[in-house]
Amino acid sequence: QVQLVESGGGLVQAGGELTLSCVVSELIFDHYVMGWFRQAPGKGREFVAAILRSSGVTYYEDSVKGRFTISRDNAVNTVYLRMNRLKPEDTAVYYCAATSTSGNVRLLRLYDYWGQGTQVTVSS
Repeated sequence: QVQLVESGGGLVQAGGELTLSCVVSELIFDHYVMGWFRQAPGKGREFVAAILRSSGVTYYEDSVKGRFTISRDNAVNTVYLRMNRLKPEDTAVYYCAATSTSGNVRLLRLYDYWGQGTQVTVSS
């Protein structure tokens, strides 16, 4: 059974930093594009960042460019999201997702598998 398990969320003050991890099992990890999405209270789930299979090419939502960094370690089936200079508006549940399909990595519907999410709360 495919599993994506996120960790690393928590409560942090504005300006602080967190690193999220997502460990993937029962997938050929380096065959999958990995993405991070988030969902704030009362809002829809939105794209945050994605990283391609082996090239390491990355994509970011405009509001996190220069603050967040997505990376992956194919040896340990893990994708990371390093979040710096956090803002209260970054408060959300963060989800990792995996897709084997090529396409617009910003689209939720592209992704086949999802984690359960980890809460990030940024206080002002």
